[in-house]
Amino acid sequence: MTYSIGEAEELTGIKSHILRYWEEVIPCFAPKKDLGGRRVYTERDIDLILRLKYLINERKFTIEGARDEILRETRDYDSKAETLDSIRQIRSELSRMYMLIRKYRK
Repeated sequence: MTYSIGEAEELTGIKSHILRYWEEVIPCFAPKKDLGGRRVYTERDIDLILRLKYLINERKFTIEGARDEILRETRDYDSKAETLDSIRQIRSELSRMYMLIRKYRK
């Protein structure tokens, strides 16, 4: 499933101008763009946004510190891949259900 920048903002609580800034300073965060040039966020992008949000807001990392932590975690990913994939699948299903509920509430 993919999301527009507005949907990514709604799902994560991170404003779109901050998402665009993070694209510039976080090397592994680069959402694809569709044929019209609009950003398209994947589940992986949403996971990364939520992780950055946690590191910056809860753990009080600077953006540079959060970037370095994300890069370190990426290197450690292989040892935790199965668990992280399960979490990603659950989050994806929850996101899908949230968007469906939102659609039918309007």
